[in-house]
Amino acid sequence: MPELPEESLGQRIRRFREERGMSASTLATEAHISKSYLSELETGRGSAGNPSAEKLYRIATALGVAMSDLLGRAVTTTPGDKRPESLVEFARAQSLPESDIEMLASIQFRGEKPKTPERWAFIYQAIRNSASMDRV
Repeated sequence: MPELPEESLGQRIRRFREERGMSASTLATEAHISKSYLSELETGRGSAGNPSAEKLYRIATALGVAMSDLLGRAVTTTPGDKRPESLVEFARAQSLPESDIEMLASIQFRGEKPKTPERWAFIYQAIRNSASMDRV
């Protein structure tokens, strides 16, 4: 697995939040933390330097990422199915979080997985675009 970029926890939270088009207020509400606490985490200022596992889990869940993605540590488990090279290529080019890669790896249409990085990109974008349909 490629090495993850050297980012702080706060930088990763902000990056995932921005990638998902979430405001700080929305993330704070969904993770059941205060906006000021989230700001302290993202900037590395204040007293939020060592958040509890429970708070990190709530943030990861609200962002739709795995705890390993949030913490910047590679998962050491082996995927159940061999991932198509086209998916690996797409995921690497887009720096996708492990949880998104796992979700995509499970997709089949009429018994077959997509065969090109472009098709993976189309499917991934369609899923991301449809996320707003789940918001009430």
